[in-house]
Amino acid sequence: MNNLIESDKVIGTEVYGPDGAHIGEVERLILEKVDGRVAHAVLSFGGFLGMAQDRYPLPWNKLTYNEDLGGFQVDITREQIDGAPTYNGDGYDWSEENNRRIYDHYGAQPYW
Repeated sequence: MNNLIESDKVIGTEVYGPDGAHIGEVERLILEKVDGRVAHAVLSFGGFLGMAQDRYPLPWNKLTYNEDLGGFQVDITREQIDGAPTYNGDGYDWSEENNRRIYDHYGAQPYW
Protein backbone atom coordinates (compact mmCIF):
# COMPACT_ATOMS: atom_id res chain seq x y z
CA MET A 1 0.00 0.00 0.00
CA ASN A 2 1.29 3.43 -0.90
CA ASN A 3 0.97 5.97 1.94
CA LEU A 4 1.50 9.06 -0.24
CA ILE A 5 -1.19 11.10 -1.99
CA GLU A 6 -1.19 14.32 -4.01
CA SER A 7 -2.71 17.32 -2.20
CA ASP A 8 -5.25 17.96 -4.97
CA LYS A 9 -6.68 14.49 -4.33
CA VAL A 10 -7.11 15.26 -0.62
CA ILE A 11 -9.06 18.46 -1.32
CA GLY A 12 -12.71 17.54 -1.64
CA THR A 13 -12.34 14.23 0.19
CA GLU A 14 -15.38 13.49 2.31
CA VAL A 15 -15.10 13.51 6.12
CA TYR A 16 -17.17 11.21 8.33
CA GLY A 17 -17.90 11.22 12.04
CA PRO A 18 -17.25 8.34 14.44
CA ASP A 19 -20.63 6.82 13.51
CA GLY A 20 -19.80 6.88 9.78
CA ALA A 21 -22.20 9.76 9.06
CA HIS A 22 -20.99 12.33 6.55
CA ILE A 23 -20.12 15.64 8.23
CA GLY A 24 -18.23 17.58 5.55
CA GLU A 25 -15.23 17.60 3.27
CA VAL A 26 -11.62 18.74 3.25
CA GLU A 27 -11.52 22.20 1.69
CA ARG A 28 -7.81 22.92 2.06
CA LEU A 29 -4.65 21.91 3.85
CA ILE A 30 -2.57 24.17 6.06
CA LEU A 31 1.15 23.39 5.85
CA GLU A 32 4.19 24.49 7.80
CA LYS A 33 6.30 26.73 5.57
CA VAL A 34 9.71 25.36 6.52
CA ASP A 35 9.39 21.60 6.86
CA GLY A 36 6.15 21.04 4.92
CA ARG A 37 4.26 19.12 7.59
CA VAL A 38 0.48 19.26 7.39
CA ALA A 39 -0.76 21.09 10.46
CA HIS A 40 -4.50 21.34 9.74
CA ALA A 41 -7.20 20.31 7.34
CA VAL A 42 -9.93 22.90 6.90
CA LEU A 43 -13.26 21.09 7.10
CA SER A 44 -16.23 22.65 5.33
CA PHE A 45 -19.85 21.68 5.69
CA GLY A 46 -23.28 23.16 5.14
CA GLY A 47 -24.21 25.78 2.62
CA PHE A 48 -25.36 25.44 -0.96
CA LEU A 49 -23.04 25.62 -3.97
CA GLY A 50 -20.22 26.85 -1.75
CA MET A 51 -22.27 29.69 -0.25
CA ALA A 52 -22.69 30.10 3.53
CA GLN A 53 -20.46 27.15 4.29
CA ASP A 54 -18.98 26.76 7.73
CA ARG A 55 -15.21 26.16 7.79
CA TYR A 56 -13.22 24.76 10.68
CA PRO A 57 -9.51 23.99 10.91
CA LEU A 58 -9.01 20.53 12.38
CA PRO A 59 -5.69 19.15 13.57
CA TRP A 60 -4.44 16.91 10.78
CA ASN A 61 -3.81 14.08 13.22
CA LYS A 62 -7.55 13.91 13.99
CA LEU A 63 -8.23 12.59 10.47
CA THR A 64 -7.76 8.91 9.68
CA TYR A 65 -8.30 7.58 6.18
CA ASN A 66 -11.01 4.90 6.15
CA GLU A 67 -10.86 2.80 2.98
CA ASP A 68 -14.35 1.37 3.54
CA LEU A 69 -15.85 4.87 3.62
CA GLY A 70 -13.57 6.20 0.88
CA GLY A 71 -12.79 9.25 2.97
CA PHE A 72 -11.40 10.54 6.23
CA GLN A 73 -12.96 9.64 9.55
CA VAL A 74 -12.67 11.77 12.68
CA ASP A 75 -13.30 10.86 16.30
CA ILE A 76 -15.26 14.05 16.87
CA THR A 77 -18.92 14.76 16.25
CA ARG A 78 -20.41 17.62 14.34
CA GLU A 79 -21.74 18.92 17.65
CA GLN A 80 -18.18 19.12 19.02
CA ILE A 81 -17.29 21.41 16.14
CA ASP A 82 -19.79 23.98 17.42
CA GLY A 83 -17.84 26.64 19.28
CA ALA A 84 -14.58 25.58 17.63
CA PRO A 85 -12.22 28.09 16.00
CA THR A 86 -13.49 28.97 12.53
CA TYR A 87 -11.79 29.78 9.25
CA ASN A 88 -13.52 32.36 7.07
CA GLY A 89 -11.60 31.73 3.84
CA ASP A 90 -10.20 35.26 3.72
CA GLY A 91 -7.38 34.27 5.98
CA TYR A 92 -6.77 33.13 9.49
CA ASP A 93 -4.34 34.15 12.17
CA TRP A 94 -2.09 31.07 12.13
CA SER A 95 -0.14 32.34 15.13
CA GLU A 96 1.33 29.86 17.59
CA GLU A 97 -1.35 30.86 20.11
CA ASN A 98 -4.22 30.15 17.70
CA ASN A 99 -2.57 26.97 16.49
CA ARG A 100 -2.42 25.79 20.11
CA ARG A 101 -6.06 26.82 20.63
CA ILE A 102 -7.19 24.60 17.77
CA TYR A 103 -5.28 21.58 19.07
CA ASP A 104 -6.48 22.19 22.63
CA HIS A 105 -10.10 22.52 21.54
CA TYR A 106 -10.06 19.04 20.03
CA GLY A 107 -7.80 17.48 22.67
CA ALA A 108 -5.28 16.64 19.96
CA GLN A 109 -1.60 15.96 20.53
CA PRO A 110 0.36 18.84 18.93
CA TYR A 111 2.55 17.84 15.99
CA TRP A 112 5.35 20.18 17.07
